[in-house]
Amino acid sequence: LLIRRTRLLISTTLLRKSSQLISRRGSNAAGLETPKPQPLPPPAMAAYLSMGEAHRRIGGYLDRVADAISSSDGTTLASLLAVSSAPASTPLSDALAAFLDFPRIAADRFPNLSDLFVPLLRTIHSHSLQRYADAYSSFEKAANAFLQEFRNWESPWAMEAMHTVALEIRLLAEKADRELATSGKNPDKLQAAGSFLMKVFGALAVKGPKRIGALYVTCQLFKIYFRLGTVNLCRSVIRSIETARNFDFEDFPVKDKVTYMYYTGRLEVFNENFLVADQKLTYALVHCNSQSKSNMRRILKFLIPVKLSLGVLPKRTLLEKYNLLEYADVVTSLKRGDLRLLRQALDRHEDQFLKSGVYLVLEKLELQVYQRLVKKIYIIQRQKEPAKAHQIKLDVVVKTLKWLEIDMDVDEVECIMACLIYKNLIKGYFAHKSKVLVLSKQDPFPKLNGKPV
Repeated sequence: LLIRRTRLLISTTLLRKSSQLISRRGSNAAGLETPKPQPLPPPAMAAYLSMGEAHRRIGGYLDRVADAISSSDGTTLASLLAVSSAPASTPLSDALAAFLDFPRIAADRFPNLSDLFVPLLRTIHSHSLQRYADAYSSFEKAANAFLQEFRNWESPWAMEAMHTVALEIRLLAEKADRELATSGKNPDKLQAAGSFLMKVFGALAVKGPKRIGALYVTCQLFKIYFRLGTVNLCRSVIRSIETARNFDFEDFPVKDKVTYMYYTGRLEVFNENFLVADQKLTYALVHCNSQSKSNMRRILKFLIPVKLSLGVLPKRTLLEKYNLLEYADVVTSLKRGDLRLLRQALDRHEDQFLKSGVYLVLEKLELQVYQRLVKKIYIIQRQKEPAKAHQIKLDVVVKTLKWLEIDMDVDEVECIMACLIYKNLIKGYFAHKSKVLVLSKQDPFPKLNGKPV
Protein backbone atom coordinates (compact mmCIF):
# COMPACT_ATOMS: atom_id res chain seq x y z
CA LEU A 1 0.00 0.00 0.00
CA LEU A 2 2.85 2.38 0.84
CA ILE A 3 4.55 1.63 -2.49
CA ARG A 4 1.31 2.28 -4.39
CA ARG A 5 0.79 5.63 -2.61
CA THR A 6 4.38 6.67 -3.38
CA ARG A 7 3.98 5.83 -7.08
CA LEU A 8 0.71 7.76 -7.20
CA LEU A 9 2.32 10.80 -5.60
CA ILE A 10 5.18 10.79 -8.09
CA SER A 11 2.81 10.40 -11.04
CA THR A 12 0.62 13.27 -9.80
CA THR A 13 3.61 15.55 -9.35
CA LEU A 14 4.94 14.79 -12.86
CA LEU A 15 1.50 15.30 -14.37
CA ARG A 16 1.13 18.70 -12.63
CA LYS A 17 4.55 19.91 -13.89
CA SER A 18 3.80 18.76 -17.41
CA SER A 19 0.44 20.58 -17.37
CA GLN A 20 2.09 23.79 -16.17
CA LEU A 21 4.76 23.57 -18.88
CA ILE A 22 2.17 22.99 -21.62
CA SER A 23 0.00 25.83 -20.32
CA ARG A 24 2.99 28.20 -20.28
CA ARG A 25 3.98 27.35 -23.84
CA GLY A 26 0.42 27.73 -25.11
CA SER A 27 -0.07 31.16 -23.59
CA ASN A 28 3.22 32.55 -24.94
CA ALA A 29 3.33 30.78 -28.31
CA ALA A 30 3.28 34.00 -30.34
CA GLY A 31 6.17 35.55 -28.47
CA LEU A 32 8.48 32.60 -27.92
CA GLU A 33 11.87 32.65 -29.51
CA THR A 34 12.97 29.75 -31.61
CA PRO A 35 14.96 27.44 -29.35
CA LYS A 36 18.66 27.86 -29.93
CA PRO A 37 20.08 24.97 -31.91
CA GLN A 38 22.30 22.68 -29.97
CA PRO A 39 25.96 22.99 -30.91
CA LEU A 40 27.14 20.41 -33.38
CA PRO A 41 29.63 17.90 -32.18
CA PRO A 42 33.21 18.81 -33.03
CA PRO A 43 34.44 17.48 -36.38
CA ALA A 44 36.29 14.26 -36.36
CA MET A 45 39.99 14.72 -35.86
CA ALA A 46 42.32 13.84 -38.69
CA ALA A 47 43.81 10.44 -38.52
CA TYR A 48 46.83 10.49 -36.24
CA LEU A 49 50.14 10.04 -38.06
CA SER A 50 52.65 8.29 -35.88
CA MET A 51 56.25 9.37 -35.77
CA GLY A 52 57.27 6.00 -37.12
CA GLU A 53 54.93 6.31 -40.12
CA ALA A 54 56.13 9.86 -40.81
CA HIS A 55 59.74 8.69 -40.62
CA ARG A 56 58.95 5.85 -43.03
CA ARG A 57 57.31 8.15 -45.61
CA ILE A 58 60.16 10.66 -45.56
CA GLY A 59 62.74 7.92 -45.85
CA GLY A 60 60.81 6.31 -48.71
CA TYR A 61 60.76 9.56 -50.67
CA LEU A 62 64.49 10.09 -50.20
CA ASP A 63 65.15 6.49 -51.24
CA ARG A 64 63.18 6.99 -54.47
CA VAL A 65 65.13 10.13 -55.33
CA ALA A 66 68.44 8.44 -54.59
CA ASP A 67 67.46 5.36 -56.62
CA ALA A 68 66.44 7.54 -59.59
CA ILE A 69 69.86 9.23 -59.50
CA SER A 70 71.81 6.00 -59.13
CA SER A 71 69.85 4.29 -61.94
CA SER A 72 69.91 7.40 -64.22
CA ASP A 73 66.10 7.45 -64.38
CA GLY A 74 65.46 11.01 -65.53
CA THR A 75 61.68 10.71 -65.87
CA THR A 76 61.17 9.46 -62.31
CA LEU A 77 63.59 12.04 -60.95
CA ALA A 78 61.75 14.83 -62.75
CA SER A 79 58.41 13.79 -61.20
CA LEU A 80 59.98 13.66 -57.70
CA LEU A 81 61.42 17.18 -58.07
CA ALA A 82 58.10 18.74 -59.08
CA VAL A 83 56.79 20.88 -56.22
CA SER A 84 54.30 23.43 -57.62
CA SER A 85 52.37 20.82 -59.58
CA ALA A 86 51.83 18.64 -56.48
CA PRO A 87 48.69 19.16 -54.34
CA ALA A 88 49.05 21.08 -51.08
CA SER A 89 48.41 18.03 -48.91
CA THR A 90 50.24 14.85 -49.85
CA PRO A 91 51.42 11.85 -47.81
CA LEU A 92 54.90 13.42 -47.84
CA SER A 93 53.77 16.90 -46.73
CA ASP A 94 51.72 15.32 -43.92
CA ALA A 95 54.78 13.39 -42.81
CA LEU A 96 56.96 16.52 -42.86
CA ALA A 97 54.39 18.35 -40.72
CA ALA A 98 54.33 15.48 -38.21
CA PHE A 99 58.10 14.95 -38.06
CA LEU A 100 59.74 18.38 -38.01
CA ASP A 101 63.22 16.96 -37.50
CA PHE A 102 63.21 15.76 -41.13
CA PRO A 103 66.55 17.49 -42.01
CA ARG A 104 68.29 15.04 -39.68
CA ILE A 105 66.86 12.08 -41.61
CA ALA A 106 68.25 13.39 -44.90
CA ALA A 107 71.62 14.28 -43.42
CA ASP A 108 72.02 10.94 -41.65
CA ARG A 109 70.87 8.67 -44.46
CA PHE A 110 72.38 10.50 -47.45
CA PRO A 111 75.29 12.68 -46.27
CA ASN A 112 76.67 12.96 -49.82
CA LEU A 113 73.37 14.38 -51.13
CA SER A 114 72.32 16.34 -48.05
CA ASP A 115 72.88 19.68 -49.86
CA LEU A 116 70.14 18.63 -52.26
CA PHE A 117 67.80 16.63 -50.01
CA VAL A 118 67.58 18.92 -46.96
CA PRO A 119 66.50 22.11 -48.82
CA LEU A 120 64.27 20.03 -51.10
CA LEU A 121 62.33 18.69 -48.11
CA ARG A 122 62.12 22.20 -46.65
CA THR A 123 60.73 23.42 -49.98
CA ILE A 124 57.97 20.81 -49.98
CA HIS A 125 57.12 21.57 -46.34
CA SER A 126 57.01 25.37 -46.83
CA HIS A 127 55.02 25.05 -50.05
CA SER A 128 52.40 22.87 -48.33
CA LEU A 129 52.03 25.61 -45.70
CA GLN A 130 51.75 28.25 -48.49
CA ARG A 131 54.89 30.00 -47.31
CA TYR A 132 56.08 30.60 -50.85
CA ALA A 133 58.98 32.97 -50.14
CA ASP A 134 60.51 30.39 -47.81
CA ALA A 135 59.79 27.65 -50.34
CA TYR A 136 61.60 29.58 -53.08
CA SER A 137 64.65 30.28 -50.90
CA SER A 138 64.95 26.59 -50.04
CA PHE A 139 64.39 25.45 -53.61
CA GLU A 140 67.06 27.80 -54.93
CA LYS A 141 69.58 26.06 -52.62
CA ALA A 142 68.39 22.64 -53.78
CA ALA A 143 68.53 23.77 -57.43
CA ASN A 144 72.12 24.97 -57.06
CA ALA A 145 73.09 21.64 -55.51
CA PHE A 146 71.35 19.76 -58.33
CA LEU A 147 73.08 21.92 -60.96
CA GLN A 148 76.43 21.07 -59.41
CA GLU A 149 75.63 17.35 -59.66
CA PHE A 150 74.27 17.82 -63.19
CA ARG A 151 77.55 19.34 -64.34
CA ASN A 152 79.40 16.23 -63.15
CA TRP A 153 77.21 13.83 -65.15
CA GLU A 154 78.61 13.33 -68.63
CA SER A 155 75.46 12.05 -70.34
CA PRO A 156 72.24 14.13 -70.57
CA TRP A 157 70.10 11.50 -68.84
CA ALA A 158 68.87 14.08 -66.27
CA MET A 159 67.80 16.67 -68.87
CA GLU A 160 64.10 16.18 -68.12
CA ALA A 161 64.81 16.68 -64.41
CA MET A 162 66.86 19.81 -65.21
CA HIS A 163 63.93 21.19 -67.17
CA THR A 164 61.66 20.50 -64.20
CA VAL A 165 64.04 22.42 -61.93
CA ALA A 166 64.05 25.34 -64.41
CA LEU A 167 60.25 25.37 -64.54
CA GLU A 168 59.79 25.00 -60.79
CA ILE A 169 62.15 27.82 -59.87
CA ARG A 170 60.22 30.19 -62.15
CA LEU A 171 56.80 29.13 -60.83
CA LEU A 172 57.93 29.30 -57.19
CA ALA A 173 59.49 32.72 -57.81
CA GLU A 174 56.20 34.04 -59.22
CA LYS A 175 54.28 32.77 -56.19
CA ALA A 176 56.91 34.16 -53.82
CA ASP A 177 56.84 37.60 -55.45
CA ARG A 178 53.05 37.77 -55.17
CA GLU A 179 53.33 36.87 -51.48
CA LEU A 180 56.06 39.46 -50.88
CA ALA A 181 54.18 42.19 -52.75
CA THR A 182 51.04 41.48 -50.71
CA SER A 183 52.99 41.85 -47.47
CA GLY A 184 54.62 45.08 -48.64
CA LYS A 185 58.09 43.61 -49.18
CA ASN A 186 60.35 43.84 -52.20
CA PRO A 187 59.38 41.14 -54.76
CA ASP A 188 62.85 40.13 -55.95
CA LYS A 189 62.60 36.36 -56.33
CA LEU A 190 61.80 36.31 -60.05
CA GLN A 191 64.90 38.35 -60.76
CA ALA A 192 66.94 35.88 -58.68
CA ALA A 193 65.38 33.01 -60.64
CA GLY A 194 66.56 34.66 -63.87
CA SER A 195 70.11 34.80 -62.53
CA PHE A 196 69.99 31.10 -61.64
CA LEU A 197 68.63 30.15 -65.07
CA MET A 198 71.50 32.02 -66.71
CA LYS A 199 73.84 29.67 -64.83
CA VAL A 200 71.85 26.71 -66.11
CA PHE A 201 72.04 28.10 -69.64
CA GLY A 202 75.81 28.40 -69.28
CA ALA A 203 76.01 24.75 -68.23
CA LEU A 204 74.01 23.70 -71.29
CA ALA A 205 75.55 26.03 -73.88
CA VAL A 206 78.57 23.81 -74.38
CA LYS A 207 79.64 21.31 -76.97
CA GLY A 208 78.12 17.93 -76.40
CA PRO A 209 74.69 16.30 -76.02
CA LYS A 210 73.56 18.58 -73.17
CA ARG A 211 73.17 21.57 -75.52
CA ILE A 212 69.85 20.11 -76.71
CA GLY A 213 68.24 21.37 -73.49
CA ALA A 214 69.41 24.98 -73.84
CA LEU A 215 66.39 26.21 -75.80
CA TYR A 216 63.92 25.14 -73.09
CA VAL A 217 65.86 27.13 -70.48
CA THR A 218 66.01 30.06 -72.91
CA CYS A 219 62.21 30.06 -73.15
CA GLN A 220 61.92 30.07 -69.35
CA LEU A 221 64.25 33.08 -69.30
CA PHE A 222 62.07 34.83 -71.89
CA LYS A 223 58.99 34.31 -69.71
CA ILE A 224 60.80 35.86 -66.75
CA TYR A 225 62.15 38.83 -68.72
CA PHE A 226 58.75 39.58 -70.30
CA ARG A 227 57.05 39.44 -66.90
CA LEU A 228 59.66 41.74 -65.36
CA GLY A 229 59.60 44.11 -68.34
CA THR A 230 63.32 43.63 -68.99
CA VAL A 231 63.04 42.31 -72.54
CA ASN A 232 66.35 43.93 -73.47
CA LEU A 233 68.05 41.12 -71.53
CA CYS A 234 66.76 38.65 -74.13
CA ARG A 235 69.26 39.90 -76.69
CA SER A 236 72.33 38.25 -75.19
CA VAL A 237 70.57 34.88 -74.98
CA ILE A 238 69.29 35.21 -78.56
CA ARG A 239 72.79 35.95 -79.83
CA SER A 240 74.08 32.86 -78.05
CA ILE A 241 71.43 30.68 -79.70
CA GLU A 242 71.53 32.15 -83.21
CA THR A 243 75.25 32.83 -83.65
CA ALA A 244 76.99 30.13 -81.61
CA ARG A 245 78.33 27.17 -83.55
CA ASN A 246 77.31 24.85 -80.75
CA PHE A 247 73.65 25.04 -81.74
CA ASP A 248 71.73 23.78 -84.76
CA PHE A 249 68.24 25.18 -84.43
CA GLU A 250 66.60 22.29 -86.26
CA ASP A 251 67.95 19.82 -83.67
CA PHE A 252 65.86 21.30 -80.85
CA PRO A 253 62.44 19.84 -79.92
CA VAL A 254 59.51 21.29 -81.87
CA LYS A 255 57.67 22.62 -78.79
CA ASP A 256 60.79 24.54 -77.71
CA LYS A 257 61.24 25.98 -81.21
CA VAL A 258 57.61 27.15 -81.29
CA THR A 259 57.95 28.89 -77.92
CA TYR A 260 61.25 30.45 -78.94
CA MET A 261 59.82 31.79 -82.22
CA TYR A 262 56.77 33.15 -80.39
CA TYR A 263 58.82 35.22 -77.95
CA THR A 264 61.42 36.39 -80.47
CA GLY A 265 58.55 37.31 -82.81
CA ARG A 266 57.02 39.43 -80.05
CA LEU A 267 60.36 41.16 -79.61
CA GLU A 268 60.42 42.05 -83.30
CA VAL A 269 56.90 43.47 -82.99
CA PHE A 270 58.09 45.77 -80.21
CA ASN A 271 61.00 46.86 -82.43
CA GLU A 272 58.63 47.31 -85.42
CA ASN A 273 60.59 44.83 -87.54
CA PHE A 274 57.36 43.55 -89.04
CA LEU A 275 58.85 41.41 -91.81
CA VAL A 276 61.00 39.45 -89.36
CA ALA A 277 58.13 39.32 -86.85
CA ASP A 278 55.88 37.92 -89.56
CA GLN A 279 58.36 35.14 -90.35
CA LYS A 280 58.88 34.14 -86.72
CA LEU A 281 55.24 34.27 -85.64
CA THR A 282 54.11 32.46 -88.79
CA TYR A 283 56.65 29.72 -88.06
CA ALA A 284 55.25 29.43 -84.53
CA LEU A 285 51.68 29.26 -85.83
CA VAL A 286 52.40 26.66 -88.51
CA HIS A 287 54.33 24.35 -86.16
CA CYS A 288 52.09 24.83 -83.12
CA ASN A 289 49.92 21.90 -82.10
CA SER A 290 46.58 22.65 -83.76
CA GLN A 291 44.76 21.01 -80.83
CA SER A 292 46.12 23.67 -78.48
CA LYS A 293 43.63 26.43 -79.20
CA SER A 294 44.90 28.66 -76.38
CA ASN A 295 48.46 28.64 -77.76
CA MET A 296 47.18 29.34 -81.29
CA ARG A 297 45.26 32.29 -79.89
CA ARG A 298 48.36 33.66 -78.14
CA ILE A 299 50.32 33.59 -81.38
CA LEU A 300 47.51 35.14 -83.45
CA LYS A 301 47.10 37.95 -80.93
CA PHE A 302 50.44 39.30 -82.19
CA LEU A 303 50.48 37.90 -85.71
CA ILE A 304 47.23 39.63 -86.71
CA PRO A 305 48.52 43.19 -86.01
CA VAL A 306 51.70 42.32 -87.92
CA LYS A 307 49.69 41.06 -90.89
CA LEU A 308 47.50 44.18 -90.79
CA SER A 309 50.62 46.34 -90.93
CA LEU A 310 51.69 44.40 -94.03
CA GLY A 311 48.31 44.87 -95.70
CA VAL A 312 46.95 41.36 -95.04
CA LEU A 313 43.44 41.30 -93.57
CA PRO A 314 42.20 38.23 -91.64
CA LYS A 315 38.77 36.74 -92.22
CA ARG A 316 36.10 37.21 -89.58
CA THR A 317 35.72 33.43 -89.23
CA LEU A 318 39.31 33.28 -87.97
CA LEU A 319 38.63 36.02 -85.41
CA GLU A 320 35.49 34.23 -84.21
CA LYS A 321 37.19 30.82 -84.00
CA TYR A 322 39.96 32.07 -81.71
CA ASN A 323 37.91 34.68 -79.83
CA LEU A 324 39.85 37.66 -81.19
CA LEU A 325 36.89 39.85 -82.05
CA GLU A 326 38.62 42.91 -80.61
CA TYR A 327 40.29 43.12 -84.04
CA ALA A 328 36.99 42.92 -85.96
CA ASP A 329 36.28 46.68 -86.09
CA VAL A 330 39.93 47.39 -86.88
CA VAL A 331 39.69 45.14 -89.93
CA THR A 332 36.36 46.69 -90.95
CA SER A 333 37.79 50.22 -90.68
CA LEU A 334 40.62 49.24 -93.02
CA LYS A 335 38.17 47.85 -95.56
CA ARG A 336 35.90 50.91 -95.46
CA GLY A 337 38.46 53.62 -94.93
CA ASP A 338 36.52 54.56 -91.79
CA LEU A 339 38.89 56.48 -89.54
CA ARG A 340 36.20 57.06 -86.93
CA LEU A 341 35.60 53.31 -86.55
CA LEU A 342 39.33 52.65 -86.12
CA ARG A 343 39.63 55.22 -83.35
CA GLN A 344 36.52 53.90 -81.64
CA ALA A 345 37.93 50.37 -81.72
CA LEU A 346 41.23 51.54 -80.24
CA ASP A 347 39.43 53.43 -77.48
CA ARG A 348 37.12 50.52 -76.68
CA HIS A 349 39.90 47.95 -76.38
CA GLU A 350 42.67 50.28 -75.25
CA ASP A 351 43.52 48.40 -72.05
CA GLN A 352 43.62 45.08 -73.87
CA PHE A 353 45.87 46.38 -76.68
CA LEU A 354 48.17 48.19 -74.28
CA LYS A 355 48.57 45.08 -72.15
CA SER A 356 49.48 43.06 -75.23
CA GLY A 357 51.87 45.73 -76.44
CA VAL A 358 50.22 46.14 -79.88
CA TYR A 359 48.43 49.45 -79.37
CA LEU A 360 51.05 51.55 -81.14
CA VAL A 361 51.18 49.05 -84.00
CA LEU A 362 47.42 49.35 -84.50
CA GLU A 363 47.47 53.12 -84.11
CA LYS A 364 49.84 53.39 -87.07
CA LEU A 365 47.24 51.74 -89.28
CA GLU A 366 45.67 55.19 -89.65
CA LEU A 367 47.76 55.81 -92.77
CA GLN A 368 46.29 52.75 -94.44
CA VAL A 369 42.79 53.92 -93.49
CA TYR A 370 43.47 57.33 -95.06
CA GLN A 371 44.63 55.56 -98.22
CA ARG A 372 41.39 53.54 -98.40
CA LEU A 373 39.37 56.71 -97.79
CA VAL A 374 41.04 58.55 -100.68
CA LYS A 375 40.54 55.47 -102.84
CA LYS A 376 36.79 55.48 -102.06
CA ILE A 377 36.60 59.15 -103.11
CA TYR A 378 38.53 58.34 -106.29
CA ILE A 379 36.13 55.50 -107.19
CA ILE A 380 33.07 57.73 -106.69
CA GLN A 381 34.57 60.53 -108.82
CA ARG A 382 35.49 58.07 -111.57
CA GLN A 383 31.85 57.02 -111.77
CA LYS A 384 30.67 60.63 -112.05
CA GLU A 385 33.46 62.29 -114.03
CA PRO A 386 35.90 59.74 -115.45
CA ALA A 387 38.07 62.43 -117.04
CA LYS A 388 38.71 64.21 -113.71
CA ALA A 389 38.74 61.21 -111.42
CA HIS A 390 42.48 61.57 -110.77
CA GLN A 391 42.07 65.15 -109.49
CA ILE A 392 40.85 65.15 -105.90
CA LYS A 393 40.20 68.47 -104.22
CA LEU A 394 41.35 68.60 -100.64
CA ASP A 395 38.05 70.27 -99.72
CA VAL A 396 36.30 67.02 -100.65
CA VAL A 397 38.55 65.08 -98.28
CA VAL A 398 37.84 67.65 -95.53
CA LYS A 399 34.08 67.26 -96.04
CA THR A 400 34.38 63.48 -95.99
CA LEU A 401 36.27 63.57 -92.70
CA LYS A 402 33.69 65.98 -91.30
CA TRP A 403 30.97 63.49 -92.23
CA LEU A 404 32.96 60.99 -90.14
CA GLU A 405 32.87 63.54 -87.27
CA ILE A 406 36.60 64.28 -87.58
CA ASP A 407 37.44 67.97 -87.80
CA MET A 408 40.48 68.83 -89.96
CA ASP A 409 41.33 71.85 -92.00
CA VAL A 410 42.85 71.83 -95.49
CA ASP A 411 46.40 72.28 -94.24
CA GLU A 412 46.16 69.23 -91.99
CA VAL A 413 44.73 67.13 -94.82
CA GLU A 414 47.49 68.33 -97.15
CA CYS A 415 50.06 67.20 -94.60
CA ILE A 416 48.48 63.75 -94.38
CA MET A 417 48.32 63.40 -98.17
CA ALA A 418 52.00 64.35 -98.38
CA CYS A 419 52.78 61.61 -95.86
CA LEU A 420 50.81 59.07 -97.91
CA ILE A 421 52.80 60.01 -101.03
CA TYR A 422 56.08 59.78 -99.12
CA LYS A 423 55.15 56.34 -97.74
CA ASN A 424 54.27 55.18 -101.29
CA LEU A 425 50.68 54.51 -100.30
CA ILE A 426 49.56 56.97 -103.00
CA LYS A 427 51.24 57.81 -106.31
CA GLY A 428 50.79 61.43 -107.30
CA TYR A 429 51.68 65.04 -106.48
CA PHE A 430 50.20 68.27 -105.14
CA ALA A 431 48.95 71.28 -106.99
CA HIS A 432 49.54 73.44 -103.95
CA LYS A 433 47.96 76.66 -105.16
CA SER A 434 44.70 75.03 -106.19
CA LYS A 435 44.74 72.59 -103.25
CA VAL A 436 44.31 69.57 -105.48
CA LEU A 437 45.80 66.10 -105.15
CA VAL A 438 46.72 64.84 -108.60
CA LEU A 439 46.85 61.04 -108.70
CA SER A 440 48.92 58.96 -111.08
CA LYS A 441 46.84 57.52 -113.93
CA GLN A 442 48.63 54.21 -113.58
CA ASP A 443 48.27 52.32 -110.30
CA PRO A 444 47.58 55.35 -108.06
CA PHE A 445 47.11 53.11 -104.99
CA PRO A 446 49.95 50.57 -104.89
CA LYS A 447 49.40 47.48 -102.78
CA LEU A 448 51.63 46.76 -99.83
CA ASN A 449 52.33 43.19 -101.01
CA GLY A 450 53.59 42.18 -97.60
CA LYS A 451 55.79 45.23 -97.10
CA PRO A 452 55.43 47.39 -93.97
CA VAL A 453 54.27 50.98 -94.29
